[in-house]
Amino acid sequence: MALRLYNSLTRAKDDFEPAAPPKVSLYTCGPTVYNYQHVGNYRTYVFEDVLVRTLKLLGFLPNRVMNITDVGHLTSQGDEGEDKMEVGAAREGKSAWDIAKFYTEAFLSDCKELNLLPADTLCKATDYIPEQIALVQKLEAKGFVYRTADGLYFDTAKLPDYGKLMTKEHLEGLKSGARVEANAEKRHITDFALWKLSPAGTTRQMEWDSPWGKGFPGWHIECSAMAMRFLGETLDIHCGGIDHVPVHHTNEIAQSEGATGKPFAKVWMHAEFLLMNNAKMAKSSGGFVKLSDLKEKGFSPLDYKYHCLTAHYRKQLDFTWESLEGSKTARRRLKDAAAAVAGEAAKPNCAEFSARFKDALSDDLNAPSALAVVWDALKSDLPAGAKKAFLEEADSVLGLDLFAAEAVEAVPAGIVALVEKRVQAKARKDYAEADALRKEIEAAGYKVLDGKDGSKAVKK
Repeated sequence: MALRLYNSLTRAKDDFEPAAPPKVSLYTCGPTVYNYQHVGNYRTYVFEDVLVRTLKLLGFLPNRVMNITDVGHLTSQGDEGEDKMEVGAAREGKSAWDIAKFYTEAFLSDCKELNLLPADTLCKATDYIPEQIALVQKLEAKGFVYRTADGLYFDTAKLPDYGKLMTKEHLEGLKSGARVEANAEKRHITDFALWKLSPAGTTRQMEWDSPWGKGFPGWHIECSAMAMRFLGETLDIHCGGIDHVPVHHTNEIAQSEGATGKPFAKVWMHAEFLLMNNAKMAKSSGGFVKLSDLKEKGFSPLDYKYHCLTAHYRKQLDFTWESLEGSKTARRRLKDAAAAVAGEAAKPNCAEFSARFKDALSDDLNAPSALAVVWDALKSDLPAGAKKAFLEEADSVLGLDLFAAEAVEAVPAGIVALVEKRVQAKARKDYAEADALRKEIEAAGYKVLDGKDGSKAVKK
């Protein structure tokens, strides 16, 4: 079965044909590193991980580039407001450079805990300022650029097919000013900044000399410049979250195709939102759940990864602690099944399930269907060695570390002391005290197990 991927540009599911098979040029939008990423952000990165792993399983050779946005992303979609890096620096009393370093490292650490394959090239916007300036100059020479008091803007009216990635609803929202605030000097509401000039009399932490004056790049220009720097003028696949469609990715297409006259990417893929309390999870809302929050409640990051795999990447996914508990149980069952066959010699005579698994993934990365095949295989009468071989193949895409031993988190000394106090209370038959101590231990996120070898606390 040919790999078929849904293309946001054509709004159809098409056979995937890279320009130079088996090589695949792939660009995935990375984080803006002014704060921790939340689990809604990580849903997109899990989808992209499945994409890369599927490409490899099917014999492709993906070359993945991911950016780190450490400058230029303003607090407003309309090229207004402060740079998010400067906001983060002010919030924490650190330099913007220190903020970028800290949250980049936090992001990469989270990715490791989610068992996400690292990008082949990870590029920071601040390392490629000359390439961004050169791209703006190229656009300027072709007549796409005009200057205002605060910077250089792309004239979207000069590009006949501007907005082709957007739906009718996206266009209506932009024109009504629902997502982009008005700027009196803009010629059109959809025009966007390529280079922002530092305000006179101010000093920014992140600014560079340019042919137009001291300033910093717009958010969109960095991705085009770095993608073309590493992957050429036309990419096979470009990925990101669904919220990138109406502004960021639309503007990437405009400036890239304006500069080269060639298609920027053949296939555009977007992950849908993670919802909490029926709303998109966002840093500006109360539903900002970090990976560390999951761990504090006794969940592994891989429980969350399993949860992401239960819904197709183009479908919205609900996040609740109850649903995450179900995913934790399911992943534990998979781990137990893997442990049961771990000592067997892998015998890859499971062609039926392997073919079904690949067929599911070849149908626009249908991870829920692929998971269903895994469960069918485990319930089947396949020999243990065949089950092991199939689980190893499946986990090469699911990335759940099914055969890896999980580190057992040490129980804090304070909890151990409470368990000992409870044991002593029971020994003197003070059952009210023992029950109160048990409740205190449970409130801290642990449960007490009483056995013939004594009592101990374990994470819930």
